[in-house]
Amino acid sequence: MAKKVVIFGAGLVTKPMVDYLANHKYDITVTDIVLEKAQALAKLHQNVKAVQVDIQNEIQVEKLIERCDLTVSLLPPEMHPEIARKCIKYGKHMVTTSYISPAMKELDDAAKDAGIIILNEIGVDPGIDHMSAMKIFHHVENEGGKIVSFMSYCGGLPAPEVNTNPFGYKFSWSPKGVLKAAGNDARFMKDGKICEVEGKDLFKNYWFVNVEGAGTFEAYPNRDSMGYVELYGLKHLKTMYRGTFRNISHCDTWYIMSQMGFYKENEIFENLEGTVKEFILEKMLKTDKDNCLKMLLMEKYDLPEESVILKKFEWLGFFDDTPVPIKKGGAVDVLTAIMLDKMSYEEGERDLLVLHHQFIAEYPNKTQKITSTMIDYGIPNGDSSMARTVSLPAAIGVHMILEGKIKLTGVYMPILPDIYNLVLQELENLDIKVVERFY
Repeated sequence: MAKKVVIFGAGLVTKPMVDYLANHKYDITVTDIVLEKAQALAKLHQNVKAVQVDIQNEIQVEKLIERCDLTVSLLPPEMHPEIARKCIKYGKHMVTTSYISPAMKELDDAAKDAGIIILNEIGVDPGIDHMSAMKIFHHVENEGGKIVSFMSYCGGLPAPEVNTNPFGYKFSWSPKGVLKAAGNDARFMKDGKICEVEGKDLFKNYWFVNVEGAGTFEAYPNRDSMGYVELYGLKHLKTMYRGTFRNISHCDTWYIMSQMGFYKENEIFENLEGTVKEFILEKMLKTDKDNCLKMLLMEKYDLPEESVILKKFEWLGFFDDTPVPIKKGGAVDVLTAIMLDKMSYEEGERDLLVLHHQFIAEYPNKTQKITSTMIDYGIPNGDSSMARTVSLPAAIGVHMILEGKIKLTGVYMPILPDIYNLVLQELENLDIKVVERFY
């Protein structure tokens, strides 16, 4: 009899997982609060059914978990621990693509007692990044070396042929999460020194990285890298950095938008009307709405008239009579609406995902540079790279657990050879390949 999998959440990354598991003959239930989203995924396969679920309806959620062999949560991360507690109650395995939160970590002993694995961080970032890095760490260790520098970068971008707007960036879904993350503090280690970056200065701290086969990108720090030193068991590190890739001229523009206050949610405005230009002048810069915004920005941020940044703002409609696109919200909501309108992927356009690790390993008789790189493109009119690289590692994890190839119990991420070797090999079979180079 086919084993049963229930998937909570039928969002933009769910389809490749459903397709993979359906092709492996599992009996799948896809759930979402919006039934049509689940139905769109279920109609493609005979062994997949759609169910409308309100995650607050505990009885309904528990029934679904009780009847399955494994639960996948693709819900917002804060909902995972509650689903995990129900999986523990009924002795059912669980998989998520999200970071392990403190609340999830606390469930480790209970999961062990229940004889189940709760496998987290098995997407792309986090996920493929962990697995491809650990493979190199363990290789170096087994060869008698030690890792002294690890720099890891990841970025989801438009493919070069559809990189058609001045921002060099496009969205598959609401940009609000990206905009809010633009205010995050960051922390990393460079040459033995801890560097702390305030959110307001995030985009001042960037450099250029060339990736063979993909080109040159800007990289800026991604949150707190220091937790990974202990997690990865790297005792000899002098440099530890996790960064985000963006196309050239991204950081300078986003820094000015940060200075203008675009990433803040602290002030919500009602009954918005007039133009975007007037909104920026009155509500954000607290000046007269009849002032010349372009001249004001040139003076305030020392920008020349021919500045690329000003050209980008002009393209967004900051200097003309573009109306404010929402009636209520803060500066981040106004920018979200503008960007969603002007910077979304069109039908048939493909995205690009670049994951790039740089290692320096020291051996008794030599120092070696190593890179590990994944360059993956979306399928035109098919699955995006983001969807494939987030949900296929998780789908493979589900398959390996139910096949009995992953026998661990407790709360885990995929940093053990027993997990990452299986998953990376199967990803390669699916044409998602990590290329390693030793110099």
